Amino acid sequence: QAQVKESGGGLVQAGGSLRLSCTASGPTSESYAMGWLRQGPGKERDFVSAITWDGMHTRYADFVKGRFTIFRGNDKNTVYLQMSDLKPDDTAVYYCEARSRFLGLGLSDREYVYWGKGTQVTVSS
Repeated sequence: QAQVKESGGGLVQAGGSLRLSCTASGPTSESYAMGWLRQGPGKERDFVSAITWDGMHTRYADFVKGRFTIFRGNDKNTVYLQMSDLKPDDTAVYYCEARSRFLGLGLSDREYVYWGKGTQVTVSS
């Protein structure tokens, strides 16, 4: 059972930037494929970005391409989401999710097994 924890959310003006952080820790030294999803008010949880356990492959939702970057830290189970040129539509709770590294990129909420409590990102116009 892995524990996932996000941090870095906050309030930012449109056009600004934020960096979200996530760590996944389990009872073994297993590495995880990880991703970010978000859920706006009254909306479903949508895929934002994903990265393989080794950082070699990434995927982005069309609505964040060119603005968001996912990358891994030196700690193999730390993942960051650098968000730039933020828009009011990016306002949501952002969830970090993890799954076995053998399963590759996860592109939807149902493909992940572990997730954190989320971190709120609010973009003002």
